[in-house]
Amino acid sequence: MATYESFIKINGTVGDLVFYNLNGKNVVRKKSGFNKNAFNKSPSYEKVRQNSSEFGHCSKIGKIFRQCLEPYIKECNDALLYQKFAKLMTEVKDLDSISEKGKRTVKVGLCTEPGMQMLQSFQFGNIMSLENCVTVSAGLWDCSLVLDKNISIDEIVVETLCIDFEKYLAQQFKETIPIEKPLNEYIFHKHFSDEEMKFNFVILRKNDKIIRMGFI
Repeated sequence: MATYESFIKINGTVGDLVFYNLNGKNVVRKKSGFNKNAFNKSPSYEKVRQNSSEFGHCSKIGKIFRQCLEPYIKECNDALLYQKFAKLMTEVKDLDSISEKGKRTVKVGLCTEPGMQMLQSFQFGNIMSLENCVTVSAGLWDCSLVLDKNISIDEIVVETLCIDFEKYLAQQFKETIPIEKPLNEYIFHKHFSDEEMKFNFVILRKNDKIIRMGFI
C-alpha cells in the first residue's frame, strides 16, 4: 500500500491497481490475487479449503463452550483465553483419525481418551484445574463427586452442558451445592439422556471466590 499526491482524485480500479481514500489520504495498492471462484473449485486450493473448514468448525465449537461458561471465564482475567481455548479445540480435532482431512471434528476428538484428558486438564487463566483432585462416578439417576480431603470450599457449582456439534447449539443445567460441613462425596443430578454427548463443568468456591474449576 502506498500514498500518492495528485490534483486528480481517483477512486476505483485501474488495471491491477486500486485507488481509494483512507483517513483523508489518497492510497493505492495492488489488486488482490485472491479469486473466490478458484478458491472454491481449484484443486490447488484443496488444502486451504480443508484447513479453512476445520478452523471454522473449531472456532464455532469453542465459542459455544465459552458462551456457556462466560460467567466463570470472566473471573479468570485472562486476555488470551480465547486464543488458548481455540488452540485446544484445534488440538482435540486433530485427534480425529476417522474422518477425512477437512471434515475432522472436535466431537470425534473428544470421544478419544487423550482428547477428553486434554479438555479436563485445560487451565482457565490462573484458576487451577480439577485435575488429580476430583473423581466422579455416575449412577442411574445421579452422579457422585469426591474431592481431595485437603480442599476447603463452601460451595460447588455443577454446569452440565449438552452440545449439538452439528447444529452448533447447546443446552445446560446449573446445580449449586452449598457445603455446610465436609463430606466424603457430594451428589449432583444427571441431565440429558445417555445417548447425548454431555460435559460436566465443576466450579469450587471459597468465600465467593473460584479456587478451582474445570471439566470432569
